[in-house]
Amino acid sequence: MDRSPNTLFLRLEGALQAWGNNESKFVIRRTADAPTKSGVFGLLCAALGVTRLDAEKDWLPQLQKMRMGVRIDRPGIRWWDYHTVGAGQEMRKAGFRQSDKISDPIQARKVIHEPDFGNKIDMKMGPILTRREYLADGSFLVALQGDPHIVDTLFKALQEPVWTVFLGRKSCPPSRLIWEHEPGYFESLEDALRSIPLQKREDDSVITASWDVLLDWMPAFDGDKVPDDIEIHYDIPLSFQPPNHAPRYVIRKRIGLGPNTETQKVTIGRPWTARRIRADYGNREYRRVRAERLVMDHSACMFCKAPATTVQHVSYSRAGGREVPEDLRALCRICHDACTMLEYGAGMGNERIDPSDPAWRDAILAKRNEIIEYHSRAQHSRKLQPKKEQT
Repeated sequence: MDRSPNTLFLRLEGALQAWGNNESKFVIRRTADAPTKSGVFGLLCAALGVTRLDAEKDWLPQLQKMRMGVRIDRPGIRWWDYHTVGAGQEMRKAGFRQSDKISDPIQARKVIHEPDFGNKIDMKMGPILTRREYLADGSFLVALQGDPHIVDTLFKALQEPVWTVFLGRKSCPPSRLIWEHEPGYFESLEDALRSIPLQKREDDSVITASWDVLLDWMPAFDGDKVPDDIEIHYDIPLSFQPPNHAPRYVIRKRIGLGPNTETQKVTIGRPWTARRIRADYGNREYRRVRAERLVMDHSACMFCKAPATTVQHVSYSRAGGREVPEDLRALCRICHDACTMLEYGAGMGNERIDPSDPAWRDAILAKRNEIIEYHSRAQHSRKLQPKKEQT
């Protein structure tokens, strides 16, 4: 039996997020209480680089076959915001008497007549005022279950998205990696949602033994009898442009932690830092690529042309044995230490200093001279120290 990963996990957490539903129309834009299928599919299409027009024929039919479950780790707080949309829309102003005159005909206005009231209404060109609802400080775990090949393609797209991904609206960036949980094989959505540790706050607040989940209900998987408490959500996107959605059945229930699942403590309110990836220097593949890079650079330091004794990572995105020669640069020990000190001082993440970049030349030279001077002073100091008498 094929047990390839059939479940994709998405961690949707941020300061603000908004997931429109069938009530989110016109000037009052409400949000659903959890991520919708339409919003999640839109996020995935952005990662894939699929336009709204192309999504209808290329990806939406495949995504519609996937079952979706949402675990509500933190429901968030509903919050309203004031928005203006556009700058050239017609807006009604307060009415005025027919005897009033328009003093400035050049302005972008026109007057229409309402015979029922005998007044003229001023139509001014300006922005539309809207109210939009958000979920503040919410955290959701989404599980999408389907074809393993599709799951693998989507997971890779989330790691290197073509377009920026956001939580429902462009003003809502995620505060954590959406793809932080690896795909896996699970018999059901409930098993998948139970397998991921619950995100615990830093203040050691009490965690309930169970939490709410929203699960797709499909006759092919769940039987022909429809539960009495089933919900209907109109959020299966048939097309994004124009928006067209079909209904789906959703079951809302509470589930508990799995028997082998522990809670995971996370810090809320501090800046997110990238997960550091360390190179596996004992990996045979890394050693092969390292030797290849030294040959490419003729075993000479790329910066000072002294004999190269090591290599420098300019990118850790493929560290751990997946490096390619372009991720490395041959350096001598002093130049390597200079680059490393500059990187640590700047708090760099996966992308590091490229010693071949002229922009770093002066900084590397200064740090290199500092290292040489320090070693010279230390060596001189050791020579001046009196020798201990042997007893």
